[in-house]
Amino acid sequence: MKKNLLLIFVLCFLSQLTVAQAPKWVEKAKRAVFSVVTYDKSDKILNTGNGFFVTENGVALSDYSLFKGAERAVIINVDGKEMPVDVILGANDMYDVIKFRVGITEKKVPALQVATIAPVVGAEVYLLPYSTQKDRSYTSGKVKQIDNIGDKYHYYTLDMALKDKMTSCPVMTAEGQVFGLAQKSSGKDTATVCYAAGAAFAMSQEITALSLGDLSLKNVGIRKGLPEKEEDALVFLYMASTQLSAEEYSTLLDDFIKQYPNSTDGYIRRAGSYVYNGKDDASFDRAAEDLEMALKVAQKKDDVYYNIAKLIYNYQLSKPEKTYKDWTYDKALQNVRSAQAIDAIPVYIQLEGDILFAKQDYAGAFAAYEKVNQTNLASPATYFSAAKAKELTNADPKEVLVLLDSCIAHCKPMTAEYAPYLLERAQMYMNAGQPRLAIVDYDAYIEAVHGEVNDVFYYYREQAAFKAKQFQRALDDIAKAIELNPKDLTYRAEQAVINLRVGRAEEAMKILKEALTIDSKYAEAYRLLGVCQLQLKQNADACASFAKAKELGDPNVDELIKKHCK
Repeated sequence: MKKNLLLIFVLCFLSQLTVAQAPKWVEKAKRAVFSVVTYDKSDKILNTGNGFFVTENGVALSDYSLFKGAERAVIINVDGKEMPVDVILGANDMYDVIKFRVGITEKKVPALQVATIAPVVGAEVYLLPYSTQKDRSYTSGKVKQIDNIGDKYHYYTLDMALKDKMTSCPVMTAEGQVFGLAQKSSGKDTATVCYAAGAAFAMSQEITALSLGDLSLKNVGIRKGLPEKEEDALVFLYMASTQLSAEEYSTLLDDFIKQYPNSTDGYIRRAGSYVYNGKDDASFDRAAEDLEMALKVAQKKDDVYYNIAKLIYNYQLSKPEKTYKDWTYDKALQNVRSAQAIDAIPVYIQLEGDILFAKQDYAGAFAAYEKVNQTNLASPATYFSAAKAKELTNADPKEVLVLLDSCIAHCKPMTAEYAPYLLERAQMYMNAGQPRLAIVDYDAYIEAVHGEVNDVFYYYREQAAFKAKQFQRALDDIAKAIELNPKDLTYRAEQAVINLRVGRAEEAMKILKEALTIDSKYAEAYRLLGVCQLQLKQNADACASFAKAKELGDPNVDELIKKHCK
């Protein structure tokens, strides 16, 4: 009995000695360590592991492999309380580290301080395991080797045995600062050696403007945070708008506004999202509230007025079945003029022109575009807008051509992007009775697009060649149009007309008869066939062809019947 009491006494003494030798900070520091549970798409447990807080507002570190493929995750702290992982803040799959933020309910959580100075080789270090018990247990070891990660960070080899379920627990300096995340050894010596990825390196992981393309982050289904810099976050939002679902993008906009409550961009973008995806007045009410908030927080109110005007203008362009409240072109005009009252920059005047154009106030639109063309915002597009507005005021085609000349003069070099302006000027040359100049533009167009044209192009160029009396060129172009689209009978009729014009009535008849084998009810072919027969002195046959054309509903054959078929 005495021996048993002596043994108990010795064990108690040794236990007290171990606790006494533990650093004073251990028990408090262990409160920052937690357990992690991740779940897959089916909401089944995917992995379990460890992590620890590094800031009192819930930023934490763990191993990336624990989160790979996860759709959600929770942490369980030392008090057994469960908290959700809110957002991922950065990850590196090569070094198996991840940074995230936990959705905490209390004001702050116990957190470890990340060491700013790396421990030296031979330094005593401590690994703190996760435990729901109030104790000061730990695993100790020494730094065996330090390798660099880039220029600033480190990866550690430790003389320390890593027990089961200790991966990603914090590894501490003697001063009680965390310098690493414990990782298993993959080598031969697994009993006495383990590794630690630098905690400072893990903390350096971040969401950047281009993180949407990061494969490491894509492989984690939990939503991502935003970049810390507002300008980077705006780029991130722009990228996300085309890559995320409407619901995911909406959540991201909410996060942006929460993170940057004084940024007008967040409110304007969210208002745009409400309008674009809105199906009822409630969505537009929320959009209107966001626009009001944008005006309230804006330092540059003219920019907000401009964006409100642009949003309402685009909304009206979509031709809504029912206009929301007073969101009309007039409302858009009112806002863009409010912007100009503060700062009449060219882009605001350009939008005024666009709104007036949509209102069919072409004279007003032209006046606005002319102002823009006197500024450094002048471009092919602004001169083209002015030309179209001028054209729609029923101006002389020569006046419109002057503007189109300025438009094309700004296209340096002439590329496929600008090539459509050549087509517009070619058509205006046709309207002005200058087909030879139209042909020049058609030729420049086909060069600009490297010959990538369709049958319609050849048809229009043929029209110009025909009016310019370049009949062989007209024949070549209409033949190319037929080659590209042999079923379009209009091209065959045009081909017959050209042949008639050069006195080849028999060739024209052959073409028309081929057209009628494709469609026996093509009325225009019968009318033209009759014209061919008249040229060949086949008047009776011509009158029969005219009669067939009239039977099929050709509105242009009556005069021919009246003149030639008594």
